[in-house]
Amino acid sequence: MTEDARTYEAAGVSLATADAVVERLRAAVESTGATGFGRFAGLYPLDERRYLAASTDSVGSKLMLHRRAGTLRWGGMDLAAHCIDDVLCSGAEPLFLLDYVAAAHIELEQVAELVEGAAEVCRAAGCMLIGGETAELPGVYRDAELDFAGTCVGVVDRDDAIDGSRCAAGDLVVGFPSDGLHTNGFSLVRTLGDLPPEFLAPHRLYLDEVRALRAQADVKALAHVTGGGILGNLSRVLPDGVHARIDWDAWERPQVFEWIAERGVSEDEARRVFNLGIGMCAVVPEAPAGALVIGELG
Repeated sequence: MTEDARTYEAAGVSLATADAVVERLRAAVESTGATGFGRFAGLYPLDERRYLAASTDSVGSKLMLHRRAGTLRWGGMDLAAHCIDDVLCSGAEPLFLLDYVAAAHIELEQVAELVEGAAEVCRAAGCMLIGGETAELPGVYRDAELDFAGTCVGVVDRDDAIDGSRCAAGDLVVGFPSDGLHTNGFSLVRTLGDLPPEFLAPHRLYLDEVRALRAQADVKALAHVTGGGILGNLSRVLPDGVHARIDWDAWERPQVFEWIAERGVSEDEARRVFNLGIGMCAVVPEAPAGALVIGELG
């Protein structure tokens, strides 16, 4: 890859295509009675008082690096934290997780490492790991590679649901620090050279931080910073006409993002693809003492 082509799209992943897919599928999804398509978790009216919240995701190509580095347990932690964090964005408490492991040929030790890692995060979140599926699919997957995906389901009272609809100009954006890359952008990262194993640190679980903030402030929106960066993910939960202005110098970035910049990824591309050290954002009218304010709405 040339120096001027160190982009996510050149690495084979188009964020524009991902956005187009959401819009193309919206009518089909909403025809079933669903609302809020495109947010971090879908809501199902369980009864007059509660919603079920559900989200599905995978570890993606980071799993290739975990396998080579012998850190598949971290890959299991990635999956559980990612799925649970998505469900948190609706205001829900996680109930249970289902997982799916697939490969050309299943190796028991690899599956055990993944599931044990996921179970570790589930225990920390009070979330049951209630089952899943293991599939051998030769001809579909490359030899030696594997895939790990999951679905998390949570529950939230209707009065406690968070959907971003109350966000307005003047509200503040609070950021929660990430532990590095989390689980996004690795298709680009893998083109930059050998990634030091410490940069594969697992995705951070934000359950305690979100609970603590909600106890102190009126949280109007939550955005899990995954593919699309900080602005791209905030835009998923903000009303039309409301935009976030981020102070990109408000926090110290983890070292991995310096490593990425040194290998030719531009600042604009990094902001578009990576979390840059902020793994979860909250929108509040007033920030409690000690909160990391990284921007405001306008």
